[in-house]
Amino acid sequence: MSLEDIGFAPPPFDAAAALLQLRRQLRDLKLDERGGQFLLKGRPVAELKAGAGAIEARLVKRPAIAPEWAAHPLKSAADVRRFTDTVRLQLGRWSNDD
Repeated sequence: MSLEDIGFAPPPFDAAAALLQLRRQLRDLKLDERGGQFLLKGRPVAELKAGAGAIEARLVKRPAIAPEWAAHPLKSAADVRRFTDTVRLQLGRWSNDD
């Protein structure tokens, strides 16, 4: 039995509103935004693009001049929270590496 069976369904995912909120959260993490990319010390670490009902997010595995990207499709508010937590964790790891 799911929540939808008892007449309760979560609200539909508003990708546009979630994208604005996510961009703000990444800037709050002290990342600089340029052209859809978020930079840490001048190197790209995250990238966001609006898709059809979802956000196409990418996060680098390690900051570099030519980084290797990992895709993170964000299709719900939970996905957005998980991505934000992942970015926060990675930033902590990268700052400890310096």
